[in-house]
Amino acid sequence: MLRVDIFKQLGNFSLEVAFTTEGRVTGLFGSSGAGKTSLVSIIAGLVTPDRGVIAIDKAVLYDRSKHIDLPAYRRRIGYVFQDARLFPHLSVAQNLDYGRRMNFLNRDDADEKRITDMLDIGHLLERRPGGLSGGERQRVALGRALLAKPRLLLLDEPMGALDDARKAEIMPYLIRLRDEGDVPMVLVSHDADEMRQLATNVVLLKGGRVVGHGGTDVLPKWVVPAA
Repeated sequence: MLRVDIFKQLGNFSLEVAFTTEGRVTGLFGSSGAGKTSLVSIIAGLVTPDRGVIAIDKAVLYDRSKHIDLPAYRRRIGYVFQDARLFPHLSVAQNLDYGRRMNFLNRDDADEKRITDMLDIGHLLERRPGGLSGGERQRVALGRALLAKPRLLLLDEPMGALDDARKAEIMPYLIRLRDEGDVPMVLVSHDADEMRQLATNVVLLKGGRVVGHGGTDVLPKWVVPAA
């Protein structure tokens, strides 16, 4: 269960968001400027709210009233950005291993095989990111995040930088990750069709506030244009 109840003043923009979710994939949906990326940055520990509480199951990540504020590296949260952010000088295998090493985790060969099989990236291990398609890079980024054994995975517009063909390529893997993976996810998107395919529940954001929360039926019929 993810519980978020925070307030953050960001210049002239304020973010005041409260929701609790037990969904496999919680979608954060809204137009550009709604506060989606600011919110996931706060959950990840990259931005500190002015007040509030953030908790995953019984683990409190942030509670201003109790002076709890775990740094990002202790939150065990995976973060996949729109542009993958792989290390170009490392092979795919070395990129995948980075999260494990940075978190001082023992190698788990069975888990590595399960994740590389699920994302179909085992044949890419010796290649460098520069030789991969956009969809392949995103699958490697997902694998790297998962191999760090997170308790929550944040996906910030994971298909936002892909063309339609690459989106069609990666969508089945995201669906498979939702259905076969064991890590709850928060998905940021402005694409209602994408949300309907992936999310199990949705938080609608507008102007830094929650304006709807429920199943995918709360999504508007229109599609928010990209920024």
